[in-house]
Amino acid sequence: MIVQLFNGISLGSILLLIALGLAITFGMMRVINMAHGELIMVGAYATYVVQLLFSQYVPPAFFDLYFLLAVPLSFVISAFIGTLMELTVIRHLYGRPLDSLLATFGVGLILQQTARTIFGAPNVGVQSPSFLRGGLEIAGVTLPFSRLFIITLVLVSFCLLAWFFYKTRNGRKIRGVMQNRSMATCLGISTRKVDVMTFAIGSGCAGLAGAALTLLGPIGPTIGTYYIVDAFMVVVVGGVGMLVGTVAGALGIGMFNTLFEYWTNASLGKVLVFACIILFLQWRPQGLFSLPTRSLD
Repeated sequence: MIVQLFNGISLGSILLLIALGLAITFGMMRVINMAHGELIMVGAYATYVVQLLFSQYVPPAFFDLYFLLAVPLSFVISAFIGTLMELTVIRHLYGRPLDSLLATFGVGLILQQTARTIFGAPNVGVQSPSFLRGGLEIAGVTLPFSRLFIITLVLVSFCLLAWFFYKTRNGRKIRGVMQNRSMATCLGISTRKVDVMTFAIGSGCAGLAGAALTLLGPIGPTIGTYYIVDAFMVVVVGGVGMLVGTVAGALGIGMFNTLFEYWTNASLGKVLVFACIILFLQWRPQGLFSLPTRSLD
């Protein structure tokens, strides 16, 4: 039972780290970013490149430090690419969800092909630092250090995001624009700057998820596509634009997915999870939590 509980929390934490970026871009900006999976790929390959540089130019005694540098660097690089996307493509498509879906899908294909051109089509492996190998023994059960690190990274990332959105001036601007863009503009808030900043933060979160996924196995140009559907489900179930709902949705889907797979198998477990999500949305289409707003649609 301990193993199943840990596996559910571990899967939920991975989904949460991926869905945090979507909760910002899709939930707060109403932009369907189909290139979110490719931004995850960018973060994963950024970690891979940092590993190669450390293995070639840094003494072996300091090799393990590469991951501590790769995590923030993956955020910065993905945020930079997300900013370019917003400035060149997304800014012209606000209020046009179908157009933004098609445009970001095309951007995702471009990023995938660019990765294949630079790194090749086969998957590549990232060597985990020595301090993340092995596991922690609890009641005869081994909990891998890599999974514990991902859970810790998710907790830290969520706390920093919550602090930013609820305790800083820029965070309050983002929440104000999200709830009523017209009123925020009348109060002197530059919605264009807020849009760029918000999209950059969401893209950076995707890069963090990519860096974390390198601890679980090989990476390739399509690594993000395996998680993007589940991440959208997390955001929709939790409630669009709600960070607390994203946490609840990620942990709920992760736990149910693990339990169903334990009772049946991986394929049937996934089917049962999606069936439960469909039934839940029939009963509560706004998700677990809904965003209070004074704007009229």
